Amino acid sequence: MNHTPQILLVEDNPNDAELTIRALKKNNFSQALTHVKDGQEALDFLFGVGAYAERDIKEQPKVVLLDLKLPKVHGIEVLRQIRANPDTKLLPVVVLTSSREDSDLVNAYNLGVNSYIVKPVDYEKFTEAVTQLGIYWTLLNEIPLEK
Repeated sequence: MNHTPQILLVEDNPNDAELTIRALKKNNFSQALTHVKDGQEALDFLFGVGAYAERDIKEQPKVVLLDLKLPKVHGIEVLRQIRANPDTKLLPVVVLTSSREDSDLVNAYNLGVNSYIVKPVDYEKFTEAVTQLGIYWTLLNEIPLEK
């Protein structure tokens, strides 16, 4: 049985994390999800260090849902490190944030983010956005087998 998550959720806000997980669970994506609560934990997971030293880093998620305003390591720095590493540089990353700052948007795209989505405030719209993300990135998107 493959325990590789299809979705890595990097979200420090417990309410936003719960809403995202609930939306994914409603559409049967939650069993393929790993949730980490800060930027350092995301990097540890992706690069197989610290608490994740035993994880096989050849088995990466299909998509990273990345918040920007994270404790320990900011989301932009997480994205920078993902793109700088040959093992993760092609990993799809979707910024899912409440930040509407132009500088965040520009920095994220300059670093090669695949998509930038501002979290809808309305619960139904948020649920629909997360559902569409799950469907697109785990079922429809094609990723290269070789990096």
